[in-house]
Amino acid sequence: MGGTRVFGEPVQRREDPRLLTGRGRYLDDLGRDALAAAFVRSPHAHARILDVDVAGALDVDGLVAVYTWEDLPGRVGEPLPLLIPHPSLTHGRTAHPLARDVVRHVGEPVAMVVARDRYLAEDAAARIRVDYEPLPAVVGIEAAARAEHLVHDDVPGNVGAVLRQHTGGDVDAAIGAAPHVLEFRLDIERSASMPLEGRGVYARWDAADGSLRVYSSTQASTSVRAAIAARLELPPGKVEVIAPDVGGGFGVKIVHPWPEEILVPWAARLLDREVKWAEDRREHFVAAAHERGQIQYVRVGFDDDGRVLGLDVRILHDHGAYTPYGVIIPIVTSTQLLGPYKIGAYRAEVTSLYTNTVIVTPYRGAGRPQGVFCMERTMDRIADHLGRDRAQVREANLIRPDEFPYDQGLTFQDGRPLIYDSGDYPALLARLKEMIGWDGFARLRARAAAEGRRIGIGLGCYVEGTGVGPYEGGHVEIDTSGRVHVATGLTSQGQGHETVFAQIAAAELGVPVEDVHVTTGDTRRFGYAVGTFASRAAVTSGNAIALAARKVRDKALRIAGEALEADPRDLDITDGIVHVKGDPTASVPLRTVAVLANPLRYAFDEEAARATQFAVGGDASEPPLRGEEPGLEGRGYYSPVRSTFAAGMHAAIVETDPDTAEVRILRYAVVHDCGRLVNPRIVEGQIHGGVAQGIGGALYERMAYDESGQLLNASFMDFLMPYATEIPRIETAHLETPSPLNPLGVKGAGEAGVIPVSAVVAAAVEDAEGIRVHRMPLSPDDLYRLRLRAGDAGGVAAHCCSGDAAASGALPPSERGR
Repeated sequence: MGGTRVFGEPVQRREDPRLLTGRGRYLDDLGRDALAAAFVRSPHAHARILDVDVAGALDVDGLVAVYTWEDLPGRVGEPLPLLIPHPSLTHGRTAHPLARDVVRHVGEPVAMVVARDRYLAEDAAARIRVDYEPLPAVVGIEAAARAEHLVHDDVPGNVGAVLRQHTGGDVDAAIGAAPHVLEFRLDIERSASMPLEGRGVYARWDAADGSLRVYSSTQASTSVRAAIAARLELPPGKVEVIAPDVGGGFGVKIVHPWPEEILVPWAARLLDREVKWAEDRREHFVAAAHERGQIQYVRVGFDDDGRVLGLDVRILHDHGAYTPYGVIIPIVTSTQLLGPYKIGAYRAEVTSLYTNTVIVTPYRGAGRPQGVFCMERTMDRIADHLGRDRAQVREANLIRPDEFPYDQGLTFQDGRPLIYDSGDYPALLARLKEMIGWDGFARLRARAAAEGRRIGIGLGCYVEGTGVGPYEGGHVEIDTSGRVHVATGLTSQGQGHETVFAQIAAAELGVPVEDVHVTTGDTRRFGYAVGTFASRAAVTSGNAIALAARKVRDKALRIAGEALEADPRDLDITDGIVHVKGDPTASVPLRTVAVLANPLRYAFDEEAARATQFAVGGDASEPPLRGEEPGLEGRGYYSPVRSTFAAGMHAAIVETDPDTAEVRILRYAVVHDCGRLVNPRIVEGQIHGGVAQGIGGALYERMAYDESGQLLNASFMDFLMPYATEIPRIETAHLETPSPLNPLGVKGAGEAGVIPVSAVVAAAVEDAEGIRVHRMPLSPDDLYRLRLRAGDAGGVAAHCCSGDAAASGALPPSERGR
């Protein structure tokens, strides 16, 4: 097929010149003359609202309106939707757009102020007096599990859900009969996505025709549209939602609707004025969403070769004050935990707990970093116990290439079976070992030791479910200038969709990629979509666009065949020209085919004159349109039968400073398989960005709450993120095992970089120090205290942080083996 060379090529990102020269249009670039909204947010983690006194705000010049929950009519004031119900979520709870009687985390909105500008709105908000009765705050997983106090009075034990996963087989018997058994505890603390652009909403109401246009910095414009229409009781056709340029999302902008996405459009309609709200950084810390926090108790039985015979994992998961996104994160953790391995018998039980902290919803990786941390730390523990090479233990457990499709016997987050579609995990491991120099590391370590340096090596493996349904769609149109217009409903937050989707369309149509122009996230252009999350864009929208382009191609060949008096099967398209195969002189440009696809009565211009009745002529016994829709366009939808499963392996060499306990990553290698590569350069960019976020989660970033529920580091002055100087050069390699589940053979790649990083860094630090690492992130202070503990104990010790099982004695021992 002509033009297919663009598929798989490292085409330079087409969106970058516009964005890098300041021509991007972000949410806060819009609505310069709009009224501004600001919110009064709770300073308490848990409190009863006794009174809201707005009198002080009424004197602010430029104040337009103040709203509390009592002012919200009908469905506007109802609790926000629980987006993904699940049978295990027995006590799902969501917040009201404005707090009704009780606030359950610092930052929960209590009142909304609308004023002439944001400065005045903030001034008015500061004058509103809210009388609170403080209630005991439940902070941290262990406090939630003790349930001495309740976040919701009607939720016993603070337990929102109990999720059980079981592959079959008798887990207890398998572990009991195993030659070796280990038990230990692992911890991962909270972190959060920090996109450069916060959330934001801008709404315009047209009273003349009762329509609403909303711009939102969102990952799911069509879902926001549906939510607004439902809550404001408007026909969906009267609501337009547009995602302008979005300055990063990483999962936090997939929640729909946020309270502000209901309240700002509602106020715009009520006031018949444009209204805008743009989140400030503190609001993002205390009023958006976090992720990651889990405690994991592992019991594993294995044989002399390190093969896992039985695995039992109990997980305590912190889902914050509410559960708008259900239990997707624990589902992903408990299913993706298995990674690329064959596990004899597996059981996981997740208890998802309410705390008086910010809600927990997916953040890049979405539960997978926790699951991989559990599995990969388990593999390292097995190797250490047996005195075997860590890579060899993994090799002994890998699924083999001839075993695909491989059914893990679980149900994934899409409600479909957890069946791995394709892969070659031994090849990934072999390539990774070669890249990082695994077999020769002992010599490197000896040279470093001779220089007084401590270095260590670690690796981690993962499988990532990608391309979840239910569907995405695409529309492709060729106009009379030869320009190709592509539209899809999902949104873009920097992934390179304009480039990748243009490559797919160009390859299918046989046109130059420069002729393809892509629109995403605009419900005016494409009204049916699900959203950008879970590494699904290339799989779902990419295949939908390909299917739509194939319809357009087939139609173009039929029309051109009539014009050239040739069989369409004898035609091809190269560089936008339809021609007879082997005879490029017998040809017609696609722009002319687009003209012929729309028979006209009137000659509006020179091109249109070629499609009028006397110019076209033809068989007078046939209708001019030949039973087709006018124009050269097509629409396609792709609905996956189940998820595709990408995979990869990472390795790192780190150095730990003997005096300061700082950790420096010397080398980092990634081998990744996401099926057929549409654009290797963009995939590498995704991996590099993900690894950077993973390093942040491994060594720097944590949400530090005090016992009263105050977030102590809710600013970039206090929340530690890695700079470019902390990110090493990332060596990447690709393996392509095409997915048999979709026409393009692609799998997702958006989250791969972040998933195993904590496990890899923990393993490398442990290797360098000879001290067991149970908890992430690992700061220099943490490592220093681990060293002190190990020195006092005379050997390997459990993590010394407060709440550690061995230290407190309140929970099961942190490690026990036979």
